[in-house]
Amino acid sequence: MTSAPHPAQRPDPEVAATLLERGLGRRTFVQAALATGAVLAAGIATAPSAAAAGRGATRLPGQVLQPGTGPIDGDVYLPSRPDEVLWGYLPRTTDAPVARVRSGQTITIDTVSHEGLLEDQGRDPAAWFAGHGVPREQVLDDAVAVAAGYDRHRRDFDADGPHVITGPVHVEGARPGDVLKIEPLSALPRVPYGVISSRHGKGALSASFATAAGGITSAEVMPATPDGRATKDPLRYGNVSVFTPVRGGSRGASAHLPVGTSGEVSWPLDPFAGLMAVATVGDAGALDDPLLNSIPPTVGGGNIDVRLLNVGSAFYLPVVAEGALFSTGDPHMSMGNGEVALTAMEGSLRLTYRLTVCRPGSGDAPSVAFRYPFGETPDAWVPIGLSDPDGARDGQGSDLDVASRRAVVNALDFLQTDLGMDRAVAYAYLSAAADFEVSQVVDRTVGVHGVIPKCHFR
Repeated sequence: MTSAPHPAQRPDPEVAATLLERGLGRRTFVQAALATGAVLAAGIATAPSAAAAGRGATRLPGQVLQPGTGPIDGDVYLPSRPDEVLWGYLPRTTDAPVARVRSGQTITIDTVSHEGLLEDQGRDPAAWFAGHGVPREQVLDDAVAVAAGYDRHRRDFDADGPHVITGPVHVEGARPGDVLKIEPLSALPRVPYGVISSRHGKGALSASFATAAGGITSAEVMPATPDGRATKDPLRYGNVSVFTPVRGGSRGASAHLPVGTSGEVSWPLDPFAGLMAVATVGDAGALDDPLLNSIPPTVGGGNIDVRLLNVGSAFYLPVVAEGALFSTGDPHMSMGNGEVALTAMEGSLRLTYRLTVCRPGSGDAPSVAFRYPFGETPDAWVPIGLSDPDGARDGQGSDLDVASRRAVVNALDFLQTDLGMDRAVAYAYLSAAADFEVSQVVDRTVGVHGVIPKCHFR
């Protein structure tokens, strides 16, 4: 038996990944890396298990990924065109697909971040980013096209969701009662910058919470700017958008913000899509029906904002429409649990997914997933709870206690049905050894997710 190499002799994972990619070719390498659990290269985020151990990092692709340029890992490529995306709304069960894949096939989707496009930023990304020192060639052409040319419905900044939604994608063979398994295979930052925003008086420190019951005073409200929403002019709302540059390095790409006059805070990128959805609404007459608003997550996924659903994970959603009609958007370069200021570090990503149909009784999906969103990483099962999973239908509930109870119930159902645990024993185990984390507190429907380590089970 050969001995393990001394740490000083071990190859740098980033260098090794680059050499492997050159030898195998990019697409083959991505597939091999996913199959073996190896570190992914060339701008691809690593699997959570590798990242947690400090062995992997997100790398920049070395170029701005304009539509159709640079590496495309999937079998099918889907750009974001102004006449095909939906801005602020999710597809309906009756909408025509803009792409088709077979079950188990891969698709690369160029997602467009809404930051720099929105009305409070002037709806002119070339000009807005130029104000932060970004040259025109580093502003995405599809972002400019969507901001200038979107006309599928009239935009209402106060009512519409912010997200640019790409899809729907028809998955052959998917039918109501199935589960769609969504596996993010790669996540390439399309630009070397992101934006973090607080707007609409929302966030964990919203003015609406400056009450005796809300727990904060008016002096503690954020952002600390005059609230000009009464003007109905988005440019005067007092919203705050923080431009956040990205730099590469030997340990991967990182985001940077100033501290005081000479200091800096930086953190590693961990890109993922905040929004992955299947179509669930069939009774909306218009594309901008409130039932389709992209802000609240639902039983069909949507703006779920669970940071663990990054490269190497799997996300399971119950299918309602023929073909599942998958869509994605809200690309994040990084996000903290809670997403307290309203947005994550938003930034356009080139995302590659494998989309697979799971039949009832096949054992290919957790039992809970046939009725509720469910996540999985290489290291953990991730039961999810939402405060009001029917979206805007019949009002809107934002109680974290409700979301946490649902996450616990879904965890118990999984442990009992899928792993065979006695329910009372499972309840005790969750209290002693599992974690329940706040996904986000800002999407009208708030979320909590559990983290059940797989290594606990033999």
